[in-house]
Amino acid sequence: MRTLIIIAVSVLIVGGFLVYMSSYTVGFTQAAVVTTFGEVGKHGVVKDEGFHLKWPSPIQNVTLYDKRARFLQAKSETQQTSDDRQIVVETFLTWRVDEPELFYKRFRSGSNVRDHYAQAEGQLNSLLRSAMSAVSNYALSELFAPGPGQSKLGQLEKDIHDRLTTNGSSSPSEFGIDVMLVGINSVVLPEDTTKQVFDRMKESRKRLAAKAESEGEALATAIRSAAENSAARIREFAQLRASQIRARGDIEASQYLKTLNEDPELANFLAFLDLMRDGFGQKVTMILPTSMPGMGLFAPQAAEQIRRGELPFDSDAATRTVPTHTTDSPPTDSKVLTAQGGNK
Repeated sequence: MRTLIIIAVSVLIVGGFLVYMSSYTVGFTQAAVVTTFGEVGKHGVVKDEGFHLKWPSPIQNVTLYDKRARFLQAKSETQQTSDDRQIVVETFLTWRVDEPELFYKRFRSGSNVRDHYAQAEGQLNSLLRSAMSAVSNYALSELFAPGPGQSKLGQLEKDIHDRLTTNGSSSPSEFGIDVMLVGINSVVLPEDTTKQVFDRMKESRKRLAAKAESEGEALATAIRSAAENSAARIREFAQLRASQIRARGDIEASQYLKTLNEDPELANFLAFLDLMRDGFGQKVTMILPTSMPGMGLFAPQAAEQIRRGELPFDSDAATRTVPTHTTDSPPTDSKVLTAQGGNK
């Protein structure tokens, strides 16, 4: 009984070992390359996931590759732009195994799959460094454009990708590799280039400021010119209107001037009234002698010396003799003058 148990266990172990040596499993993210005596046969690439059988090694061997995207970070490289500026560019790419058979034939010198990946990344790194020469097609101002959406870094990434994937016999597709994406991590300016960029930015800002000042001065000149023209038109209109009003006033005043010219004494009388009205304030009390010009009107004898048709300041009235009248018949040729205005 014990012997049967030992034999059964031995058979199971040997059977399990034979099954392990004669089978393999492909995951849904993997692809298998099956070689027979070191060569890939007609159906040597298996992409169907699941359990598969094979001849035991060394007749057949299986290499499993992960088909998922892999990330490769390249080292920083100093590149020269089309305007002879030095910049330090750091790039990366993502890649995956697209054709397992080609990939295996290219990198099978490695002892395991990790060595295959390492060799592939070394080859890609070399190709990427060569493709970065596309930087020389762009000026520094194009890569560092001031406005949003004006930088050509995206176009540069596309150019690097195109150079990398269309490199003839050295193209990654010839190795069974699909380069999915090429990107730029950073663009760093050396110290001397940074100073030159800052100097150019200052000059650019100075030009923009000078342009803005010039446009502002031109606009101010236009505004001043328009204002002066408007003011001139307003003055001309005001002068024309004033001359029209003055002419109308002269026409209306001519009849009064004619009357005053016919009777100069009436003009003097009115002038004295204007003097009294305008010369004294409403709250001013003044004591003036009647001998002052214009004050003779208030002399006690002024009204007694007036004859019919004469004014108080008739030059001859002061020297004439006023006839004596009785109290019963008041004189009919006298005038009573009432002055209205300020305090007398």
